[in-house]
Parts: sequence; C-alpha cells; structure tokens
Amino acid sequence: MGILIDPPNAAGHGRLWSHLASDASYEELHDFARTLGIPAKGFDRDHYDVPSEWYADMVAAGAEPVTSRELVARLLGAGLRRRKGAAPG
Repeated sequence: MGILIDPPNAAGHGRLWSHLASDASYEELHDFARTLGIPAKGFDRDHYDVPSEWYADMVAAGAEPVTSRELVARLLGAGLRRRKGAAPG
C-alpha cells in the first residue's frame, strides 16, 4: 500500500497530467502532496492532478508508477475511489 502515480496521459489545459493517489488513506496522500509542494487546489475527489513535468520527481520521492487501470483498481479495492457526483466521504 502507498502512493501511486499513473502515466501522464490525461490531457487538459494544453498539457498532460498524471494522477497521484494513495491506496492507504487520504491523509497519506495529502501528507505526500504537502511535502512536495503540490497545491491543495490540485486535489480532485480522490487524487491529485500533477503535470507531466513533475512525474519523475513524484517517482523519485517514492510514488509507485502504475497503469491508470491499476490505480483505479487499487483505489476501488481500498474503498477510496470517489466517483464524479458522489458525496465526499
């Protein structure tokens, strides 16, 4: 269990983005993000959006590279997946 990051393959605002998540807890995720200076406004339901140019730094800091499919599966397995429109829990 830990911090996960998928490849930067989500397009938006003229760049590519990765999703940074935790399959352990939101607290772990927020602590990791805070330590690396990721702005709180980058948090979206159950993950942080991070630009492609930060990917290598996230991995170097300990994020585990996984596929997008695996990231979602691990969030679901941990009960931490928050779908669009779902009330925050």
